[in-house]
Amino acid sequence: MAWWIVKAILAPILHVVWRPWAEGVDNVPRRGPAILASNHLSFADHFFGPLPLRRRIVFLGKAEYFTGRGLKGLLTKAFMAGVGVIPLDRTGGRASEAALHTGLRVLNEGRLLGIYPEGTRAPDNRLYRGKTGVARLALEARVPVVPMAMINTFELMPTGEKPRLGIRPGVRFGEPLDFSRYYGMEEDRAVLRTITDEIMHALRRLSGQEYVDRYAADVKVESQGTTQPQEDPLDALHAPVDCERSAPARDDATKDATDADDSGQGDTSVRADDS
Repeated sequence: MAWWIVKAILAPILHVVWRPWAEGVDNVPRRGPAILASNHLSFADHFFGPLPLRRRIVFLGKAEYFTGRGLKGLLTKAFMAGVGVIPLDRTGGRASEAALHTGLRVLNEGRLLGIYPEGTRAPDNRLYRGKTGVARLALEARVPVVPMAMINTFELMPTGEKPRLGIRPGVRFGEPLDFSRYYGMEEDRAVLRTITDEIMHALRRLSGQEYVDRYAADVKVESQGTTQPQEDPLDALHAPVDCERSAPARDDATKDATDADDSGQGDTSVRADDS
């Protein structure tokens, strides 16, 4: 109910002030479960991504968003619920079990699950290497993945800044990706990486972003001088292949696809959201 109220109030304002546009809306299933995997450029993605859809997109968020006290805590909880965020269910014990349990519950209920595969807002306007949690959920739930590319939201609202006027944000929904050929292989780390890279390559083609073969959280750690990246609700599902533990390496299939692309942009990968 809160989501419909927030959308009813915000949608007319957003349309008048920023005139957002959308392409490929028909690629989103009208019914049944699916994962919507999006690049993450700005806090504004939470608004302009779901805006053109009639269906609600559910995003997983840290429980801390819903446990704050006082007026600020109440407002934060109401706002997060209003934009489609639900708290990560930790009743299963470990973080990985909680993430998997909550994501599967959403999909088993026939709903749309939104995931930011990069795991955090990008520190600039580029697309970063992804985490494999999105692939794990797609195989476990046996659902299609719809790539959702946000456009111009970084320019509209960079991290830590107020929204800017005169910029038209947009969203492009790609054709659903079918990974049924990999069903039953959710424990194979190489398969998870292959699926993740395919999703990210689709996002790169839709968004036109330059690709950086590093995790966005690591880049943030270096630039901010902190020691640990922020926790990502689905990060516990990530299963790195052996070569990733020492240094990030590009997937051969994605590299071939990138080399064949004359745009000059790099290949692609995935992670989830801590914003």
